[in-house]
Amino acid sequence: MPFHETKKITSLKLIYLAKRNFRTMNTSKIEIEIEGVGVVEGELTDGENPKTYSLLVNAMPFKSKAKTWGEEVYFETPVSFWNENGKLKVEVGDIAFWPLGRALCLFYGKTPMSNEDKPVAASPVYVVGRITKNMELLRNVTWGKPVEVRLIQ
Repeated sequence: MPFHETKKITSLKLIYLAKRNFRTMNTSKIEIEIEGVGVVEGELTDGENPKTYSLLVNAMPFKSKAKTWGEEVYFETPVSFWNENGKLKVEVGDIAFWPLGRALCLFYGKTPMSNEDKPVAASPVYVVGRITKNMELLRNVTWGKPVEVRLIQ
């Protein structure tokens, strides 16, 4: 078999293997409306924590009351789940589920556990997305503000 044909077969084999192992990531755009403050937008993905993503998306829309912890806004959800990829250190702009509080967390800066400029959760959280618009509004959220979370896509 000529060399160029062997190269072609190898390339096709690599493409086949890549497609076989490829999983399409699901994404959902959300709005988080905070009464008297405005609307923050985000995008959830199932890449890192697919079970948590699915439970949260299927629970929407839901209403809650905001709480704050340093530069984090969080609020209770109808979801209760404990078994995915938790971590303490997160990024500014992350949206995560906190299983201990059954809460969705919006990280926009340092938390009381932070040693640097990055947020650190109180206990492991499951990162499920990113804030995409109006993150600066979170600075105006106070304890007890009504919150509504809904899908926009």
